[in-house]
Amino acid sequence: MTTDAYAHCNTLPRDQWAWEFLRRNPDYRADYQRFIAIWRTLEAEYGAPPKRDFQRWKQDPRAYGPLPGDAELAAPSGELCVVDDRVLLECWMGAKWGFYKFPLDPERSAPPPDELSWRPPPQPALPPDTIYQLDISFDLSLPLPPQLEAARFRLVSRAAELRRSGLAAPKTVANQHERWMRMLRLLDGGEVLDEEEESLLREAQALTHGGYLDILRLADASADTK
Repeated sequence: MTTDAYAHCNTLPRDQWAWEFLRRNPDYRADYQRFIAIWRTLEAEYGAPPKRDFQRWKQDPRAYGPLPGDAELAAPSGELCVVDDRVLLECWMGAKWGFYKFPLDPERSAPPPDELSWRPPPQPALPPDTIYQLDISFDLSLPLPPQLEAARFRLVSRAAELRRSGLAAPKTVANQHERWMRMLRLLDGGEVLDEEEESLLREAQALTHGGYLDILRLADASADTK
């Protein structure tokens, strides 16, 4: 794909960025194909919402998750669409991948925000900004100048370490979107030219496999431009 094919990414908000990585996950794509085949079969037999015969639909075991051959979903039943203690297939599928609404076709790029309804992402063991914090203790019974110099050295060293890791500043949608665009091009078959791009491709693959939920913890684009 050409660079122009990704021009729309310049204005994507956070939730759509998360979707751009999820929809490139081969497991999600396979799940969606299994799901939509079952859904279309049910529609053919019982009608399409909102005119479907739901009384008959809900009696069909195919209308419930998990997908054939998949594991049970460990999620609070109160957050899912439950009928007779069973989770409707579309709700099961959405919850597995982190959203509330009907699963979206992975061929769709940047769907309208109202079609994306992400569940609150799991919180990490440590707050995301912890890596930018450094606790330094001082002993007021000792001379301060050498302690201040030692603290300055630790701060400078930590800042250099973050720069080497590409984490010189906290991640936001605004300061990551160009990097993410490069990742999308690599995921879509862009040529990997050097070790840096190999590392970037691995990072992009990690974003498709669960890392997209980390994007949902970032400040949204609208907040970045205020």
